[in-house]
Amino acid sequence: MEQEFEHTFLKIRGLNIHIAHKGEGGSGTVVFLHGFPEIWYSWRHQMVAAAAAGFRAIAPDFRGYGLSDQPPDPASASLDDLVTDLFAILDALSISKAFIVGKDFGVRPAYQFAISYPNRVCGAITLGIPFSITSFSSAVKSPGFYISRWREPGRAEADFGRFDIKRVVRTIYILFSRSEIPIAEEGQEIMDLADSSTPLPAWFTDEDLAVYASLYEKPGFAYPLQMPYRVSKTLGITGEPKVEAPSLLIMGEKDYVLKFPGMEEYIKSGMVKKFVPDLEIVYIPEGSHFVQEQFPQQVNQLIITFLKNHSLSK
Repeated sequence: MEQEFEHTFLKIRGLNIHIAHKGEGGSGTVVFLHGFPEIWYSWRHQMVAAAAAGFRAIAPDFRGYGLSDQPPDPASASLDDLVTDLFAILDALSISKAFIVGKDFGVRPAYQFAISYPNRVCGAITLGIPFSITSFSSAVKSPGFYISRWREPGRAEADFGRFDIKRVVRTIYILFSRSEIPIAEEGQEIMDLADSSTPLPAWFTDEDLAVYASLYEKPGFAYPLQMPYRVSKTLGITGEPKVEAPSLLIMGEKDYVLKFPGMEEYIKSGMVKKFVPDLEIVYIPEGSHFVQEQFPQQVNQLIITFLKNHSLSK
């Protein structure tokens, strides 16, 4: 499937940023923003569907991820960089307005872009994480919580460094497709939570794993762990911001994120709509944190319906 896409490198703020793209865009443009440890390839199914529906599908590798350059000073990384990069990518491609789709930590720059540049956004779609001005993960107090572990400089690098890249990606996909939050016991590391005998999820093939591993050969994991887990600055969201663009939240019912204290209530009670008034929420039964790869047909149908309902060419 990887051969179905075109690839371009854009000079963005001094870095070569890689984008994969597909489709002519008669109906508009859709930009897909990945999470961790994902790269552009995690959107392969959605890009094919969007292009077939008449849209131009674009999926960048964030700075420091995949085939994109790593910034010279990782310690100064900021999520604001991703918002500014997105603005520059749209300008470089002469795209005046686009749909923004975000997954995992890609949700944060997606919504910040929609708040900062509402005239550049047709609509926002997020998967796995809703818009929020607070961090639900901070309520998980266990010292073995994966985010707590990965925030420690050098700890995840040492943990990951015991294995080859393919084994690291494989283990993360196994752990984070489960419904329970990955938490290590005392004396145990996150990579120890799944061994080599644990099978990959049925929807993630050996070919997919090989593509991921090849795309991590260049950057490694040092910068991806910095962004998003160790960023010194957060997005400048103040007060009670409103996302005015029409929005869609897709959640897998078995997504471990729903186990973060307060998360499920925040979504199901409608509290999230205080900040995103024009929001549709859809749950996919049995869906995991990787729902767009696990159930691509269902996710594609939801995305394409949303795009067509809010397309500029409608």
